Amino acid sequence: MDDRDEPMTSDPNTVAQTAHAPLRVLLIEDSPLIRRSLVEAIDASGLLRVSAYADSADQAIALLSDEAFDAVIVDLQLKQGSGVPVLAYLQKEGLIDTVFAAVLTNHALPAYRERCEQYGVRHFYDKSFEFDRVIDALHEYAYGRSGG
Repeated sequence: MDDRDEPMTSDPNTVAQTAHAPLRVLLIEDSPLIRRSLVEAIDASGLLRVSAYADSADQAIALLSDEAFDAVIVDLQLKQGSGVPVLAYLQKEGLIDTVFAAVLTNHALPAYRERCEQYGVRHFYDKSFEFDRVIDALHEYAYGRSGG
């Protein structure tokens, strides 16, 4: 049961913003609780929609090779491995420059940030302290893409 195709409110501003199809987000997160929170926050504006999620790098890469996404949110530490292969894939395929790519991690050490920057990631957030910042950055990106 998916009610994402319906406007979330009847507010005329929200309806006007959703005149364009929402940007498609791929969420790579293995925690169901965090995933649920991210989906609610990302979908709230109507400018973005989590259209798929993966809890492993292999799943994410398979999705990225089959579908087009406007934004990718990557957790570095997954139950099975790391999100780093996803960043490598985005860079290798030239997608790192055409999609909004962000890392949202509990492992926000400078060495991890530097490694992600080597893959071209410009958005790196600490899950514990900057959860809202990744949502804000995504919404700014979506608003800019919608011509607002």
